[in-house]
Amino acid sequence: MIIDLRSDTVTKPTKYMLETMMQAQVGDDVFSEDPTVNQLEKRLAKMFGKSRAVFFPSGTMANQTAIKLHTNPGEQVICDKYAHIYNYESGGASFNSGVSCRLLDGHRGMFTASQVVEAINPDAFYYSQTSLVEIENTTNKGGGACWDFSEILKIKEVCKANNLGFHLDGARIWNALVVKKESPQQYGQVFDTISVCLSKGLGCPIGSVLIGDEGIMKNAIRIRKIFGGNMRQVGYLAAAGLYALENHIERLSEDHKKAKELEKLLSELSYIKVVEPVETNIVIFELNNTIKEADFTQKLKEHNILIISMGSNKLRIVTHLDYTDDMHEKVLKVLKNLI
Repeated sequence: MIIDLRSDTVTKPTKYMLETMMQAQVGDDVFSEDPTVNQLEKRLAKMFGKSRAVFFPSGTMANQTAIKLHTNPGEQVICDKYAHIYNYESGGASFNSGVSCRLLDGHRGMFTASQVVEAINPDAFYYSQTSLVEIENTTNKGGGACWDFSEILKIKEVCKANNLGFHLDGARIWNALVVKKESPQQYGQVFDTISVCLSKGLGCPIGSVLIGDEGIMKNAIRIRKIFGGNMRQVGYLAAAGLYALENHIERLSEDHKKAKELEKLLSELSYIKVVEPVETNIVIFELNNTIKEADFTQKLKEHNILIISMGSNKLRIVTHLDYTDDMHEKVLKVLKNLI
C-alpha cells in the first residue's frame, strides 16, 4: 500500500463521485450546451456572488486567463515571491500575457497593503504600468497559511484607489473557508476575479473555475479558446465538481486535523530543525543539517510513504481525501522511529 502525501492532487474519485459522473447529462460545451457544466458554473457564480463563471481544465489555465483579462503586454503584476503564478506556471505570465511580476517579500506568501503601495510603479512612461495585484489563499509554498481577511480588505482599498485589478488564486480557498469560517460571498465582494480548484482538496479528477462579473469575464471563453482549453462533453467532469461541492467541503477539517497531528509529532522529533505553523492541510518542515533530504525521502519510500522535497532541506506533506486514518497511524509511527 502506497501512502502518497506529495500533494492533494493525487486523489482518485470516490465510488459515489464516479457514480454521479456516469449519470451526468452532457452536451457540447463549446456551444454552451452542456447542462451539467452550465449548472456548475451558475452554482459557483452564485456562491461567490458574481454573475459569471467559466470551467477550465486546470488552475494554471484559469489563473493565466485572469492575468490576460486584467493586463496588456508590458504591464506589471504585483504578487508574492512565493506566488504560484510566478513559481509554478512555467513563466506563463510573461509568455501568455507579456507582463512582468513585481515580487513582494511577504511572510509565508502573504504581504501587506503598505507593501502593495510601495510596489506600485510611478506614472511615468519609462516604468511598466502596474495593473494587477494577485494573492494566493491558502499559500502553497507558504505552508497552507491563510490570509487575514482584514488585510485583504486593506489591499482592496489600495487597488480601488489606484485602479488596479485584484485576482485571487483560490486553488485551496475551500481549506481557508473551513478554517477561518468565512464565506465565498465575502471573497466575491472583494476580488474582481477568483479561480477555484476542484481537483485539490475537493478530490475531483480535474478542473478549476474562473469566477467574476460580466465586465471582466466577457472575453474569458475567447482566451480559454486561445489557450486550447475549449472542451466538448465535459459535463462528466463538471458533475464531479457538483458532487464535491455538496459532499467534500466540510470534511476538509479531517485533513486539517491530521496535518496538525503531524505538525505536533514533527516538532517533537530531534532530527527536525523547524516546522512551519500548520493551519490547513500542508505541513512544511526542515531537517537538521546532519540529514540529507534525499536520504530522508528514500527512507520514507522504503516504508511506501511518498512526500515531496522543496529544496534547502525543506520537505512538504499534504493531507487529503485518500489519506485514511490507518495510513495516518502508520505515518506517525514511521516518523517517530525513522531515525
